[in-house]
Amino acid sequence: MQDNLAQIPGRIKELREIMEISAMDMAADIDVPYETYSRYESGELDIPISVLYKVANRLETDTTVLLTGEDPRMDTAGVCRAGKGVQIERYPGYEFSSLAYNFKGRTMEPLLVSLDPNKKTAAPVTHSGQEFNYVLEGVVKVTVNKREYLLEAGDSIYFNALLPHAQSAVKVPSKFITIIQE
Repeated sequence: MQDNLAQIPGRIKELREIMEISAMDMAADIDVPYETYSRYESGELDIPISVLYKVANRLETDTTVLLTGEDPRMDTAGVCRAGKGVQIERYPGYEFSSLAYNFKGRTMEPLLVSLDPNKKTAAPVTHSGQEFNYVLEGVVKVTVNKREYLLEAGDSIYFNALLPHAQSAVKVPSKFITIIQE
């Protein structure tokens, strides 16, 4: 997937240019400082998943197109076999696997997230919509607006994603399902 990661900024730039949107306008449209956006598009800075959603929305495309270079194909049902989701590591120790990448017109984004407790915790993020996390394995610390929740396998949390939030594994590798609705 590292090859795909390296190609994301180029896909964004190409689609932006096709749509005749300046880099400055794109930065303003997705509410990111121009200097930061410029570093995303040049590949100097990793693009947070929440920003990928904003970019895809502004470019009137699916996040799958940005991640893989391919359009989703399914419109009745999309099956994702075990271990076959589109994987992307956005932050050290924080790996996403898109579980519905091949379904057209998604209104929510289900992701399998694997966390490594030995890696640095990602900074809190915000994005529009709501988010649901369901812990499958391990213990996950979910921080929402500075309040911490320790969740074990079988526990879940639903929250307003406009609030700063982050997840981290506690002592052991952990996995959870997150469903993000923009």
